[in-house]
Amino acid sequence: MLCACSGEQFKLEEAIPQSPESLATRDFSASGISSRTGNGDWESKLEDAQVDEAESTLKEALSLNYEEARALLGRLEYQRGNFDAALQVFQGIDIRLLSPRMSKAISERTRPRKSRSSRGRNELTGVMSLHSVSLLLEAMLLKANSLAELGRVKEAASECKIILDTVESALPCGTYSEINGDSKLLEMFHRALELLPKLWLQAGSVDEAIAAYRRALLRPWNLDPQRLAKVQKDLAVTLLYGGVEASIPPESKPIGATFPASSTEESILLLFILMQKVVCGEIEWDPEIMDHLTFALAMCGEFESLADHVEQVLPGIYNRAERWYFLALCYSAAGQNSTALNLLKKVSGLSESNYKPHLASFLLGAKVCAQDPAESLDGVKFARRVIDASMNHNEHMLGQAHKFLGICYGNAVMISTSDSERVTLHRGSVNSFSHTLRAGIEDPEISFQLGLENAVQRNLASAFNQAMVYSKTSAGSSARGWKLLARVASAEQRLVDAEAIVDLALDETESIEQLELLRLKALVQTAQEQPKQAIETYRILLALIRGQGENLEKSVNKVEAETSLELDAWLDLARLYSSHELWLDSDICIRKAKATKFYSARTWHETGRLFEAKQQYQDAIASFTVSLSIVPDYVPSIVSTAGILMKMSSRSLHIAKSFLMSALRLEPTSHEAWSNLGLVYKMEGSVQQAVDAFQAAHELELSAPVQSFV
Repeated sequence: MLCACSGEQFKLEEAIPQSPESLATRDFSASGISSRTGNGDWESKLEDAQVDEAESTLKEALSLNYEEARALLGRLEYQRGNFDAALQVFQGIDIRLLSPRMSKAISERTRPRKSRSSRGRNELTGVMSLHSVSLLLEAMLLKANSLAELGRVKEAASECKIILDTVESALPCGTYSEINGDSKLLEMFHRALELLPKLWLQAGSVDEAIAAYRRALLRPWNLDPQRLAKVQKDLAVTLLYGGVEASIPPESKPIGATFPASSTEESILLLFILMQKVVCGEIEWDPEIMDHLTFALAMCGEFESLADHVEQVLPGIYNRAERWYFLALCYSAAGQNSTALNLLKKVSGLSESNYKPHLASFLLGAKVCAQDPAESLDGVKFARRVIDASMNHNEHMLGQAHKFLGICYGNAVMISTSDSERVTLHRGSVNSFSHTLRAGIEDPEISFQLGLENAVQRNLASAFNQAMVYSKTSAGSSARGWKLLARVASAEQRLVDAEAIVDLALDETESIEQLELLRLKALVQTAQEQPKQAIETYRILLALIRGQGENLEKSVNKVEAETSLELDAWLDLARLYSSHELWLDSDICIRKAKATKFYSARTWHETGRLFEAKQQYQDAIASFTVSLSIVPDYVPSIVSTAGILMKMSSRSLHIAKSFLMSALRLEPTSHEAWSNLGLVYKMEGSVQQAVDAFQAAHELELSAPVQSFV
């Protein structure tokens, strides 16, 4: 029968790790059976005879039984780093035989007091004490650690699992408050809970590790909040990066409950719980939790949810600039550029002028502004601040700032109303891109932007060369590179080459990009005067859009892109039918377009063109007016309105001329505006000005792409 240790013995046992000269150590050292030192190195093993003699000494000195003596001796060898000897000692303990008795001891001695008082004390006389159980659990844990140190990780995991099985069989519903009275037993069990999944990960068994983590969280084991959070975080990390899809076992799912559908979703939910604990002050701030949550939500595209959690972080964790920058990244990725830009303007505001410039925020501001021509001037300011702060310091930041500066200059050209200002901005754009190239920065985006800028300025040869460079550096994987190549080829009147480029691009792209290329192909076929082929291409495009419309798991941006493409396809068909005087078919297409998006400037513009083709000028003027009420600067409607005024009455020439000048101020490359302006000059008798206008219209028409470059 295993004898129970007294309180004095417990104190002595606890003191052993701190005092090598304790009673136990002195007893078996005096016997000559302790591990000997030569030049500071312990022997790798103890002989069986020496172990037996050490056990006898410990049992006599401390009144311990066989297993407890081995547990103490093994602990001493483990503390000395003599793992082979410790393992040999621990292997003498038949833990599988003792495990049922240990479970019974834990179960009986941790019962609620009321339940225990009704039983006689004699029934507990043959039950192990909790101290003895703690000592043996520690031995099992040290044995697992010794095996792990010796590289026998799977065996170590199996030994560690025995600890959990022993305690769980005694406490199937978790720990009671009574077990807290023996803190050593609880500590050994908690260590085993934490160690087992780490051992399985070390052994390469990710599934087993995930099961061990879930096992630790399945029942209440009185883990302190920080320790529990560590287990939850480790499980989240393993689920997120483990590369396995570990579903929750059916026996762990209560009936009617909802569970995560994937490992990633389970990981995100765990990280949500941890973030809530941080916000409530239950655990300390851990930057790794936010790092993992950022990665997980970014992979799922849930940037708005990430922004919500960033906003919940307590003040003092991030300074103001970092917080605004983090939030701006989230909102920018979510497509809310205006919100992101407002936050970035705060970073560059007067309240932050006394602090070190936050270059990453300025660079992000330039990038966001580069996506919206209306914000191009603010983008120039952001980029300039990065350039001024990075001069002779950070070449990468400097190169990126020059790239975005060039893009913003190019966008500013489109909204500028002054010819001299356009020339200045265009020169600044080209100089910025050239500066980046001279600095030796290899960025395919710069080649694309240079090609686009040259294409807008109708420098088609240079634009085509830059577009080719971009396609080669991106290995033909970029749809916009293919589209730029096809548009430039169509502007050079190489329509057959343009169609071949689009056909090649269709094999290299997918999803929404493929739909955009199909529309471009139809436009090229229309320009080649192949109406039947163009109509068939539009039919395929609309069928694909309709087929993808049945997919309910699409993002908002993708839905908007498909709606815009469908609208453009119907309006392109309406113009195609109208050009062949198929009024009924054209009218059907326009009605389809209005059903797709009623308040569209182009829809009402095409309605007006149909009325104009039927010589219903009043209705045409009304439709163009509606179009301009939706988008006041819609150039095609401005030009068409001027054309109608010229046809209706010669007394309206000065009004028509005013419309055309406004159109050319907004879009200097509109050949239709130049052609109509030439007619106005001719009707006014200004022959030379008419000749110049017609010449400009002819040259621009020869270099016009089938689809706008921007």
